[in-house]
Amino acid sequence: MNKNIPLRLLPLTDKEKNCTLDLHLITAKPVLYVINVFDVEKDRGHIDTIKAYAEKEGSKCVVLSGDIEAEISRMDPAEQADYYEDLGIKESGLKRLIRETYNLLGLVTYFTAGPKEVRAWTIRKGTKAPQAAGVIHTDFERGFIRAEVYGYEDLATHKSEQKVKEKGLLRLEGKDYVVKDGDIMHFLFNV
Repeated sequence: MNKNIPLRLLPLTDKEKNCTLDLHLITAKPVLYVINVFDVEKDRGHIDTIKAYAEKEGSKCVVLSGDIEAEISRMDPAEQADYYEDLGIKESGLKRLIRETYNLLGLVTYFTAGPKEVRAWTIRKGTKAPQAAGVIHTDFERGFIRAEVYGYEDLATHKSEQKVKEKGLLRLEGKDYVVKDGDIMHFLFNV
């Protein structure tokens, strides 16, 4: 650390890492480089330099254009898709930034859906179903029985929960189920 090397880049043992936790050093935090450019092709040299630096330290980069994103955000959704296609962009910079940030922080999102509302819940990767239920309410975790689970992609493909059930894609999962990003869950519990 006296050599101005960020803590995240030092090869520390688990014991050494634990000793630094209470210090809350900013250099121990993971880094995501966001490169805001106006023209990707004109700024290619700068982008490549930053990407090489990030790669050297094991970090990730997201390249986006704040100006283009702002312009696109004012368009109708149908126009947005056409504009992205014309630019050769697969998804918005904001979506890439959110995805990479979630990956960096080790987070996933699952959903609960009912007749009146759909809610998104953010949890840590590797969280099991009872603990995911506990994010909603501690009673859900305490009285967890099982979860009915299907994926967002299944819902997008089949357009309704009923169709997902008819196709046999709804699963019953127990206490050891690790929640996946995009799961849609109904918790059964008894308190």
